[in-house]
Amino acid sequence: MYNFDFAIIGGGPIGLFAAFQAGMLGMKTCIVEALDMLGGQCSALYAQKPIYDIPAHPKILAQDFVQNLIDQAMHYQPQLFLEQKAITCKDYERDGQEAFMIETSKGQMIKAKAVLIASGGGAFVPNKPMIQNIEQFENKSVFYSVQNVEQFRNKKIMIAGGGDSALDWAINLSAIATVYLVHRRDKFSAMPASVEHAMQIASNSSALEIITSHQIRSVEGVHGLIRNVCIVDNNEQERTLEVDYLLPFFGLVKDLEDIKHWGLELQRGHVVVSYPFFQTKREGMYAAGDVAYYEGKLKLILVGFAEAAAAIHHAYPRVFGKVHNFKYSTSCVQR
Repeated sequence: MYNFDFAIIGGGPIGLFAAFQAGMLGMKTCIVEALDMLGGQCSALYAQKPIYDIPAHPKILAQDFVQNLIDQAMHYQPQLFLEQKAITCKDYERDGQEAFMIETSKGQMIKAKAVLIASGGGAFVPNKPMIQNIEQFENKSVFYSVQNVEQFRNKKIMIAGGGDSALDWAINLSAIATVYLVHRRDKFSAMPASVEHAMQIASNSSALEIITSHQIRSVEGVHGLIRNVCIVDNNEQERTLEVDYLLPFFGLVKDLEDIKHWGLELQRGHVVVSYPFFQTKREGMYAAGDVAYYEGKLKLILVGFAEAAAAIHHAYPRVFGKVHNFKYSTSCVQR
């Protein structure tokens, strides 16, 4: 069993900022994140896209924005539970102290005095391709996100998908590797500028080949390492390509199924909270960011930051049994 003052469900921008805020107040925190990385959609889908509504940043790439949040949060060393969802959250009381007991999809038991749900539209998990035996290659030669660019240097990579992530990584990785970009349609849903850029690279270099109107049929390899990928066109004509890595970028799937059973009030897939402290109907449990709903809700990152901060300050007496007279950030606990 792990013991924390504050547990955060979701490792996106709001969850990361919440970890920082809780750390400033001296709380021992953890983050439970369904993906294999922090940053939520900003990392998994829009890493190369600029964000324009962050104070003091006229424009900042999503991946840079997330990295700044990670650096800020990690100053207080929150414990990370990645690639696992919070399945249940039950009331727990010991020695007169009310708390919550969270069980994750990997069987971890986490006790926390207060909980913040910051899971966006739900637990985001990769939308995996319907390919037989794909699981045996995952995290070895099949990846649903890019964490270490250098591992792909001088390799042969197949990227599947037609959205922003697929195009962005096809462009970036073609600078250091041979890339096949496979899409089941002849038109892409990515930003036109990205599509045009990729087409230019493909027409001027052998580093990028764009293959449209094809789908992946099968994957072959041994010991989790891919050797060949078979693709098929609309006329059932097959083509086999020698590949070292497969990167399927089919987006993320939102999953709120587990939270539905937590005894919360839900409205159209959102958790209803009360203003101004964003507490749910369960005392000590809060929600912030896109997952939270209240009258007048505005879905902006900076609003989510404010919601998380208000929730954490409101939880302080529950966590420490005393009132905290907050003045300014420099009066908070520093490590």
